[in-house]
Amino acid sequence: MTGNISVVLVEDNPLHAQRYRDNLALDPLLGLVGEFALAADAIAGIEALAPDVVLVDLGLPDGNGLDVVRHVRTHLPQAAVMVVSIFGDEPSLLAAIEAGATGYLLKDTGASDFNQNIHALRAGGSPISPSLARHLLRRLQTPVPKAPAVSPLSRRETAILDAIAQGSSVVEIGALLHISPLTVKTHVQNIYRKLEARSRQHAVYLARSRGLLSP
Repeated sequence: MTGNISVVLVEDNPLHAQRYRDNLALDPLLGLVGEFALAADAIAGIEALAPDVVLVDLGLPDGNGLDVVRHVRTHLPQAAVMVVSIFGDEPSLLAAIEAGATGYLLKDTGASDFNQNIHALRAGGSPISPSLARHLLRRLQTPVPKAPAVSPLSRRETAILDAIAQGSSVVEIGALLHISPLTVKTHVQNIYRKLEARSRQHAVYLARSRGLLSP
């Protein structure tokens, strides 16, 4: 059987292979020109068939379908490769893309979608099952940076709290900042009030948890 788009199937499961044959038979523009159940046979015989599209299962009895994908990319660069697999995990998808696959469908894809995706693949598209496309989107999306925390503390209060976190006493903090211990205590009370803290340690904990102090 031949059509405008020649297709080679690399699939070892007889039930799946028959379903793909039935799908392709529904479209007069798609022609199945060869089938292989083993990776070694596909690698040895696929070049002579010179297909437009190669459909490849990943789990083959004698190896990984990715070997077939790599072979096609190297020896038949004009052919488009679609992985058709039960594996819907991100590592399998990324490995297939890195090997040279330009499409990736799950095996539960319906007949009409299956054939449409082959046409899209041959036309230069990269059909990917929606659940798999989400893996790619998650991987490529840049995390939205969190807005920096707005501190209720003044610079001096932050400096005092940082010194407290380092274990300095009121007297030591006063000497460091050139203010009296009484002024330091007033600032500490303001820190308690603004953070709703019960003690120095509690104030340090609250400030760190809110990103107001470095860990």
